Amino acid sequence: MSYPATMTAVRLYGPKDLRVDQVPHPGAPGPNQVLLRVTAVGICGSDLHSYQDARIGDTVLDAPLTLGHEFAGVVEAVGSGEGLDGEFNPLRPGTRVAVDPAQPCGRCEMCEQGHPNLCRRLHFCGLYPDEGSLSEWMHVPTHTCFPVPPTIDDAGAALLEPLGVAIHATDLARLRVADSVVILGAGSIGLCILQTVRASGATPIYVVDQFPWRLAVAEELGGIPINYRKQDPVAAIRDATQGRGVDCGIEAAWADHSIQWAAEMTRLGGRLVLVGIPGDNKFVMNHATARRKGLTIRMSRRMKHVYPRAIRMVESGAVNLGALISHHFPLVETPAAFALNDAYLDNVVKVVIDVN
Repeated sequence: MSYPATMTAVRLYGPKDLRVDQVPHPGAPGPNQVLLRVTAVGICGSDLHSYQDARIGDTVLDAPLTLGHEFAGVVEAVGSGEGLDGEFNPLRPGTRVAVDPAQPCGRCEMCEQGHPNLCRRLHFCGLYPDEGSLSEWMHVPTHTCFPVPPTIDDAGAALLEPLGVAIHATDLARLRVADSVVILGAGSIGLCILQTVRASGATPIYVVDQFPWRLAVAEELGGIPINYRKQDPVAAIRDATQGRGVDCGIEAAWADHSIQWAAEMTRLGGRLVLVGIPGDNKFVMNHATARRKGLTIRMSRRMKHVYPRAIRMVESGAVNLGALISHHFPLVETPAAFALNDAYLDNVVKVVIDVN
């Protein structure tokens, strides 16, 4: 099979310096790899961290990098080897797939204990130095590919990644039927978590954010909106729960004072799940709040093997990913898409880049 010499990719050179480049085509896939024709890529909050600062946490950009880790595509070619997908079935050219961006080694202590998200040698698409999905083609391991049914479109297949993060966060929350929950942040992760905790039987579910259009989506999806620009969110939860607090607080936003808010909103002996990534890489909370309440605090790190569950949730109608998407951009307009998302313009909720 012959391939073009070059392809279009969108690469980050420094803070807010995103460029549309021509780069070499990846060529034929290697053993247990596929050549993927990328179809859709979602812009994630962690992408925005990289875009703003050319780093995320303590991972610093040292060379131009193709961003993007929420993606779907079509298998163009399968390399040598077993060629098995994420559910151990043979992959064939022409198959539409969603791709788990995490590439654990499968052999270290954490992988063997069933925690591939904590792999010591983890590679992750779009996290320096591993190239991401904002390009026309890319190589990915076969085992990270999950075939999607025709009922899930390309954009929906790309958003199975944030849904997977939400499923993992919900697993960590250990929710029981009729547990009360507050979610801080009504971005795509928060709105996915709203739907997964609702499916678990949690009620009521409060959602805290500052943007009215995001809170409107949260309300449509079954959440009780609280706009912290208009009212004290801690007092609002205290009043709504007669001073008790919620059973579980889930922080999925800016991870600064919102962590303290979540702790104050959670009841004695309650559970706190932290999903958001702070821009300054610092965790700040009043020690007495968590200690005196005896809170169980869980830090959420990406996800485990949840794509099959995510696909079933979308197929069954338990989750509506289309409700999150507010904007579509072609690949060559990705820099404009990031600028819009970064500034929260035009009632943005979720941006999807249509690649091919």
